[in-house]
Amino acid sequence: MEKASILSILRRENTVFTFKDILLASAETNVLLLKRRINYYVKNKELYPIRRGIYAKDKNYDRLELATKIFIPSYVSLETVLAKEGVVFQQYDRIFVVSYLAREISCDGQKYFFRRIKDMILTNSLGIDIKKNYAIATAERAFLDTLYLNKSYHFDNLAPLDPEKCLELLPIYRNQAMAERLKSYRCNRCRHPFIQHTQTELAQKPGSNQKTYVHKCEAKNCNCLDFEG
Repeated sequence: MEKASILSILRRENTVFTFKDILLASAETNVLLLKRRINYYVKNKELYPIRRGIYAKDKNYDRLELATKIFIPSYVSLETVLAKEGVVFQQYDRIFVVSYLAREISCDGQKYFFRRIKDMILTNSLGIDIKKNYAIATAERAFLDTLYLNKSYHFDNLAPLDPEKCLELLPIYRNQAMAERLKSYRCNRCRHPFIQHTQTELAQKPGSNQKTYVHKCEAKNCNCLDFEG
């Protein structure tokens, strides 16, 4: 593999590459030769070594992309997504990932916390958004992942979640106890279960790109027009 081949790989949108990524892209059959050439590019600062067998274009790589390259398959979820979506208010310095094993890793100054989940859930793509270079759970999938992995968990704000999407995703977990825990979350206004509400998008204000939703309670004789809790 000539230098041009390495550089063509680096011109891709990815910011993080595993040894296997480079091996497959280069079609190199001599693994030892490829390792020597990669070491050459590392020494010449054309590749940035993050972790054994994982490289980046430079130090400004995407940490979320790296999070899903350490153990494969995996996807970003749990508190990383919930905090971003406003479901939990605490901000975390760790990146939370769901994978096939449990680990806590510190790599290049960033902590990664991996939670183990069953293969039938891990490999189910429902509620998983594929970004340019990594997979990340939707707010509803991250919420249900958290509910599945924790017998008791306090969520600060369920308003950003779509109850109907939660119900659509629930069967992939095949867990009745988890389903009962989901039913226990109630609206602070009307006290009816969260899953009895439906999410509706309000018309956006002129010049605003921010989406606003309300949750109408579908319980009989209930006039609650927004979920609180």
